[in-house]
Amino acid sequence: MPARTDESVGIGDIELLQAPELWMTSDAILRDITHYFGRMLGRRTIRTQSPYLYQAVVFAVRDRLMERWGKTRMAMERNDYRRASYLSLEFLMGRLLRNAQISLGIEENTAEALNRIGLDLEDVYQRELDTGLGNGGLGRLAACFLDSCATLSLPVVGYGMRYKYGMFHQRIENGFQVEHPDPWLREGFPWEVERYEFAQTIKFGGRTTSYTDAKGGTRFEWIDTDDVLAIPFDVPVPGYRNEIVNSLRLWSASSTDEFNLQEFNAGSYADAVATKYEAENITMVLYPDDATYDGQVLRLKQQYFLASASLQDMLRYHTQQHGDDVSKFAEKNVVQLNDTHPAIAVAELMRLLIDEFYISWDEAWAITRKTMAYTNHTLLPEALEMWPVSMLRQLLPRILDIIYEIDARFIEEISQRWPGDKARIQRMSLIQKGHTPMVRMAYLAIAGSFSVNGVAKLHSELLVDGLFRDFAELWPEKFNNKTNGVTQRRWLAACNPPLSRLISNAIGDSWTTDLEQLRRLEDFADDESFAAAWREVKIANKQRLGKNIQEKTGLPIDTDLLFDVQVKRIHEYKRQLLNVLHAIHLYDRIRRGDGDELVPRTIIIGGKAAPGYAMAKNVIKVIHNVASVINTDPAMQGRLQLVFYPDYNVSAMELICPAAELSEQISTAGKEASGTGNMKFMMNGAITIGTLDGANVEIRQAVGEDNFFLFGLTVEEINELRERYNPQSIIEADEDFARVVQLLQSGHFNRAEPGIMDAALQSILEPADPWMTAADFRPFVDAQLAANTAYKDRARWTRMSILNTARSGIFSTDRTMREYNAEIWQLEPIELDVK
Repeated sequence: MPARTDESVGIGDIELLQAPELWMTSDAILRDITHYFGRMLGRRTIRTQSPYLYQAVVFAVRDRLMERWGKTRMAMERNDYRRASYLSLEFLMGRLLRNAQISLGIEENTAEALNRIGLDLEDVYQRELDTGLGNGGLGRLAACFLDSCATLSLPVVGYGMRYKYGMFHQRIENGFQVEHPDPWLREGFPWEVERYEFAQTIKFGGRTTSYTDAKGGTRFEWIDTDDVLAIPFDVPVPGYRNEIVNSLRLWSASSTDEFNLQEFNAGSYADAVATKYEAENITMVLYPDDATYDGQVLRLKQQYFLASASLQDMLRYHTQQHGDDVSKFAEKNVVQLNDTHPAIAVAELMRLLIDEFYISWDEAWAITRKTMAYTNHTLLPEALEMWPVSMLRQLLPRILDIIYEIDARFIEEISQRWPGDKARIQRMSLIQKGHTPMVRMAYLAIAGSFSVNGVAKLHSELLVDGLFRDFAELWPEKFNNKTNGVTQRRWLAACNPPLSRLISNAIGDSWTTDLEQLRRLEDFADDESFAAAWREVKIANKQRLGKNIQEKTGLPIDTDLLFDVQVKRIHEYKRQLLNVLHAIHLYDRIRRGDGDELVPRTIIIGGKAAPGYAMAKNVIKVIHNVASVINTDPAMQGRLQLVFYPDYNVSAMELICPAAELSEQISTAGKEASGTGNMKFMMNGAITIGTLDGANVEIRQAVGEDNFFLFGLTVEEINELRERYNPQSIIEADEDFARVVQLLQSGHFNRAEPGIMDAALQSILEPADPWMTAADFRPFVDAQLAANTAYKDRARWTRMSILNTARSGIFSTDRTMREYNAEIWQLEPIELDVK
């Protein structure tokens, strides 16, 4: 073995001997696939239902990522870059193989390699299970952010949870949602690398004691705790053809001892492993049902587990680079809190700095406030987490001590600014007083952060003017906006290859890293041959989705119909019920012989309801009952379909958004923070019908009001109407609406299930309905008629579609992450060592 040179010695680690880089040719890829398939996995015969071919392909691709991953880490260590750590309880990564190959530029070569042995790369892609470690937009946004950070060469580490069971599989039984576990790890996860050497110990329970140190100062210890190990598993996050590979570190919970040997030998087998099972429960399932006290305890444990493990890991890395001096921690680290879930990180960083590194409160607070940045993702007060003081006292006593101290000092700060304003102090205190005192986690995040941002222009304005007004008056400099985006590498290049090829043939492929280049498509908006090719792509995508829906539901899909799509989490504020009311209206018109002007339409609705959210689950039942009547009525044949897409996930969206023609973004104004599905649909040429809510406002501004179907009350109009809102009078004044309600009340859609739809109907009729569904019915119908008219004019609709794609450049996460970096993080791009 040749001797190592000084250049082969890394910082803190010995590098492997420099080996030739793996080739990217189809020959080299095929050689590696067959090596892993035969020698590592021990297989001889390829069976289409087995996971082994997929795993062999992943290992071959991962090897090529590993080379770049190692170089990226070494560059970060050698250059001691300031790093951003993105803390999120959700990372909805979806499938990883196609994205990795596109990023490396080896998709064609891999396809050729497999073709040579009679295999199809597309079949391999379909064998991959979704990495479903998220619930919806929040987790998918986090995944898009990581993609863009790597593509921009920014030193960003994602920190999340390695849930054993991800977002549940949704099955539909007699129209009802039934949840089934998602054992996504059952066949292994070949992308991950376990890093047990970086495991961290997380404390729960116990008690706090104080003592006097050698200098006469008072110190605190958290003792008699029940400890849990956090074991990290790293997943590579490749940048787009720039040789950078960042990391997503997922924490898995394990007991500090596998089992109690004494109890086992005494015959108490269940007790012997009880501690192990209790520890592992922390990362067992994404979003435990928090309707029960035990569920709430588990959720709080998850949040603290993520925050503590991640911050300990950051401090480990910092001391590896700088020794035990943490005075410059904020200069080298910034922590972005993705929503309120990881807000407890503010108190945990204080604990670590004070109790583990023995620095003063004031110095620790200065470091914390310069490190933490908070992104808010909701305008719904009930979604801003609060935890009972009693629960924190039992589970995290030392953290509660610190929160109370933060609150006391914060109240003093408020008092100095507004002397004697007790009402303001009560409103702003981190502790909500009352029969059951609660810790306001969003307020903790704001108090302990140097930056607080919303995720759309309207959302950020409503935070400052409403939800967080007191804080914005105290610290106006903290508040800013960072409108969300999506990554075009997945949501156009990977999910819509035919359209990507058409675009690249017209304007080149630089749009994959500079989405504003799509503006050049405007030159082709009136080109008849380009428009014809554009329509052909949409038809092919509709056929692909139609085939998939028929496989899942058994319902034949007429792809000549307008594809009218609403797919997102099922929630009252997203107003799937409004969409159903419109479907019933169309059904009623056709049945009455008044539907000649209506273009044939397939309405596709998909999404999951939280297991404990009864009304959302009832909405799914309503959709199925209405769909059953519509789809079995001969008069609707070739004119109207209503489809519920089951088990909606990232991979489903990758089929749906290229095929969508009309994008339903119909939430009540002022309720959606941003939305990202609206951006994916726009990017793929769907035209939005929507309210002035979330990022819809900016989408309409970007695409132009002639290319957007607007309807609905504004935030200001809703606030003005609320006190005198009377749904019944609205219904009585609208003959069409009255007919829809009469059909629902008569049991027309639930003759065999009396009363099954009453709860959903009653929610619309209530004057206290916060979503004001009835108020927006007529405007929605009118906007749908405008869309109906536009769709009849094929040339006009195609032009609108092209312009939607052309003007979607602002909604790339590349733009979003540049803004985060320029205005919050201030990171230097990674420069790889060139040898």
